[in-house]
Amino acid sequence: MEKAFAKIIDSIGEDLSRDGLRDTPARAAKAMSYLTRGYTQSLDEVVNNALFDSDNSEMVVVTNIEFYSLCEHHMLPFIGRAHVAYIPQGKVIGLSKIARIVDMFARRLQIQENMSKEIAEAIMQVTNAEGVGVVIEAEHMCMKMRGVEKQNSVMKTSMLLGSFRERAATRAEFFSLVS
Repeated sequence: MEKAFAKIIDSIGEDLSRDGLRDTPARAAKAMSYLTRGYTQSLDEVVNNALFDSDNSEMVVVTNIEFYSLCEHHMLPFIGRAHVAYIPQGKVIGLSKIARIVDMFARRLQIQENMSKEIAEAIMQVTNAEGVGVVIEAEHMCMKMRGVEKQNSVMKTSMLLGSFRERAATRAEFFSLVS
């Protein structure tokens, strides 16, 4: 990866022997490894058995989980917040694990639409919930820094599974809590 970054820097016409760039290929490779660390994580490792018996059957909502990702089309950042909810059926997941699941999927080359789906399906798989809802709001640098250069654009996506998709009242409660 270091050699690839060196080639990119050289290709744009920069001098790799310049003081500020001498160690940049190594730093960039280290940063890219960190920004894409979601590829080295599995759902089982992230959850780490943090499932607990509970007779709660009311909606659990975690809002404003900040994340940073890279779009798979331009490898530019998109930055936003995820709102995740589920209705437990006998098990609840540790609160921090929801944020860690968001991060695991965000730290991959990604599109927001798929990320919403992956998070929802992972929460459903781990908790066996009655339903799961995910809303993601993000600003995409590929829209702000290049192309159409629209500085105020925000993309919103949602994924609804189980009772969140099937029951209008559940869906309405979820959207009212995250809006």
